[in-house]
Amino acid sequence: MARSPEEEHPQKAFGWAARDNSGTLSPFNFSRRDNGEDDVTIKILYCGVCHSDLHSAKNDWGFTSYPVVPGHEIVGAVTAVGNNVNKFKVDDKVGVGVFVDSCKKCDCCHQGLENYCPQMILTYNSFSLDGTKTYGGYSDIIVVDQNYVLRIPDNMPLDAGAPLLCAGITVYSPMIYYGMNQPGKHLGVAGLGGLGHVAVKIGKAFGMKVTVISTSPKKESEAIDRLGADSFLVSTDPAKFKAAIGTMDYIIDTIAAVHALAPLLSLLNVNGKLVTVGLPEKPLELPIFPLVIGRRLIGGSNVGGIKEMQEMLDFCAKHNITADIELIRIDELNEAMERLAKSDVRYRFVIDVGNSLSK
Repeated sequence: MARSPEEEHPQKAFGWAARDNSGTLSPFNFSRRDNGEDDVTIKILYCGVCHSDLHSAKNDWGFTSYPVVPGHEIVGAVTAVGNNVNKFKVDDKVGVGVFVDSCKKCDCCHQGLENYCPQMILTYNSFSLDGTKTYGGYSDIIVVDQNYVLRIPDNMPLDAGAPLLCAGITVYSPMIYYGMNQPGKHLGVAGLGGLGHVAVKIGKAFGMKVTVISTSPKKESEAIDRLGADSFLVSTDPAKFKAAIGTMDYIIDTIAAVHALAPLLSLLNVNGKLVTVGLPEKPLELPIFPLVIGRRLIGGSNVGGIKEMQEMLDFCAKHNITADIELIRIDELNEAMERLAKSDVRYRFVIDVGNSLSK
């Protein structure tokens, strides 16, 4: 007979979980494995609230296994290390991102692309090698193999740095892979939310001209004055949109809702690249003519491997890049989720786990 989440492992743990597709989160007792020889046990201090957490809590993608404890933008302090651990010590400030294990044997793993391993184990809503479920960062502790733990740079604020473990790497990795990091080139950022606002900051740190593309005119001041974008394009303004056609070298599309790709493709010049990193609930329509007549490319990207994630964190620390956050208590989670569904956040909720999670 299957054991309850509270009895699966020796270490008692506590968090907040969704139990059905209402997405409502409430207190949840469960357990974590003992700290193994290669493991690091982490007291969670902060956890970002990603749009994927909302989708997972509500089963929007159709593969949520309840109960689910979301959270994959985790920052905390090391409380225990295994005998084989040589990368971290007790009290180190560390992070955990979207995945916590992989097969370590396939070509992807050998290339440092653990995020594309067919057997990658997600931080939550997945199953460990022993068959037990993984639970995420809306909780007090987590136990992770040292090879999937990140070092948080000393000068990085722990709360505002947490969203970089998903939002940061989600935009940084494709910018590196697709060559969208060349100084002086023109980068469009479609959507100004949790991903988009970090993409603006990273694009500027690369020395690029950055234009934010949005349906919301009220975001123009924030995009330019607060985030440092060079220009702002309202996608619903026909005259301004027409003037921008063919002017951009690259676009990173961070929009998580269903939207048309054809208008974005029209903004690219010859050889331009459109890379999508948002995850809408339904498929998008892909027009072929704009690709063919402009020799344009469209691609995707899924976070990054551990080595690249560490490079991203170090890059962001060097350039003083963090997320713009609203810090919340864990008992404010359901209200935050409702606001997130309406895009009513500037720009990432982060749970103050260390100071607000109590049984």
